[in-house]
Amino acid sequence: MDLEKKIASAKIPIPENFGKNIRRYKELLMKWNKVHNLTGAKNERMLDEFIFDSLYPLSFLEAPKTLLDIGTGAGFPGMILAMALPETEVTLAEPLSKRAGFLQFVKASLGLENVHVERKRAEELPPNAFDLITSRAVTDTSLLMRISEHLRNENTKLLFYKGERVFDEVEESLPHKVIITQNRHYLLIDKELKND
Repeated sequence: MDLEKKIASAKIPIPENFGKNIRRYKELLMKWNKVHNLTGAKNERMLDEFIFDSLYPLSFLEAPKTLLDIGTGAGFPGMILAMALPETEVTLAEPLSKRAGFLQFVKASLGLENVHVERKRAEELPPNAFDLITSRAVTDTSLLMRISEHLRNENTKLLFYKGERVFDEVEESLPHKVIITQNRHYLLIDKELKND
């Protein structure tokens, strides 16, 4: 099934220009990846899987006003979410120069005014409470909670893209839910979730 059909069948809301932007993003990433080795996704099929994986939470989450993605890398999930959520102010925290440079280039090429690229670690960002904080394959949950303390308040939701070991990482006392799909476990931490 192609990417657009998968997005439609998962009922993921995307803006009209998403298809055009994502095609351009894939072209740029394939080109840069040959030189800079930005991602492990070496072909279009793998890239489409990463993109769908990034977007899937929009099938169960409302669009936040502000979003911070910790350790965006080549753009997963933060840049993909920014393209799908044009009304959301998206901050991409990526400390590695070549990756941050790529993100900045994509932002300029696609005219994404809602994107802010910070070539910093999360712990170096100035204090600010975001509505949603995301992270994919960066570090374990307890460390993510620690390094994001100054970037959230009691209403901030956290969404971490995890694998099967997520259950070993999450403290039962946290109000959370794990959304399981074929290739991914999404850990949602939200004070409005009641633990059973």
